Amino acid sequence: MKSRLLDVMGDALSLVKKSNLAEATALLRNALAGGAATSAGAGRAAAPRARRPLGEVIGALRAGRSLFPKVADAPGKALPEALDDKFTSRNHRGAAGALNYRLYVPADHAKRDLALLVMLHGCTQNPEDFAVGTQMNALADEFGLIVAYPHQPRGANASGCWNWFDKRHQNRGSGEPAKLAGLAQSLGAEFGIGEERTFAAGLSAGGAMAEILAATYPDVFEAVGIHSGLPYKAASDVPSAFAAMKGGAIGESALRVVGDGIRRKIIFHGGADATVHPANAQCILDQAQRGAEALKPIELDWEIPGGRVNRTVLQDGAGRALVEHWFVEGGGHAWFGGDSRGTYTQNVGLDASRVMVRFFLKQ
Repeated sequence: MKSRLLDVMGDALSLVKKSNLAEATALLRNALAGGAATSAGAGRAAAPRARRPLGEVIGALRAGRSLFPKVADAPGKALPEALDDKFTSRNHRGAAGALNYRLYVPADHAKRDLALLVMLHGCTQNPEDFAVGTQMNALADEFGLIVAYPHQPRGANASGCWNWFDKRHQNRGSGEPAKLAGLAQSLGAEFGIGEERTFAAGLSAGGAMAEILAATYPDVFEAVGIHSGLPYKAASDVPSAFAAMKGGAIGESALRVVGDGIRRKIIFHGGADATVHPANAQCILDQAQRGAEALKPIELDWEIPGGRVNRTVLQDGAGRALVEHWFVEGGGHAWFGGDSRGTYTQNVGLDASRVMVRFFLKQ
């Protein structure tokens, strides 16, 4: 269903570029009503079962409303009791703007050598859902993490996506990257955590935004985790975002955009991801291998239930792992492991959260 909708949106965008609004509208109405999609080149779509207003359809197209197909937020699944006084609701106000976020602080944090992790949810998700699905709060207790979950409101993006495809949110000093970096710096000052122990990670649109942070704020984030995401500047508008998601991303190197440091990163992607093509993860890995520093690739391959995992590690001359790419055969568009009560999770015999935290902390 997801890949069909993406194909329909791509066809509709092509029709809009040709000023054929009537056919684009008919195509979208039919798809949104649940009818069979008709190719843009095969004539007008069949009459839809339920008509949507023209303004709503065109508005959705222009805003990229269906960049990631909308789903219900964990229908019938109750959030766990863990949303307590250790998991508080906060607001950050900085020079670039305000962010609402959830913050998890381990009860014994005053006695720990802390690290900070900023977790960026995917489209249609929220901080609570993402915390449940990734189970990162449990790892926070184990490893001594302060975990922030910024919330992307529907007012900023109708599907709650981080705007990774918008040029206004791809640079240092403004937009969403500046807000997120400001949040990390504020929390670092509050809890006495330096850049060397500050990290960001995200799923899908959140993963793409984590890659943007690696490019634009390498002085704030020591490493990032990109789960089912896309390369830096893989898109500059809605049409190019669809092309990138289908595997047409080129992107710019996110290794040396600001300063001379190379940001460490760990990448997860599934071979059966029908929403964001796995070629995007490979592109991020390829960019790292083309970086200024010669990196030695080491590959491991093993079986898991229902498929195989390929792990590629890029090491520097001192043997340090700077980039890791975990490719899961049969993995879909979901966070690997975690809790099924959260949306977009998949049990593939791999705990992405734990692997990611160990990579961040160099364990």
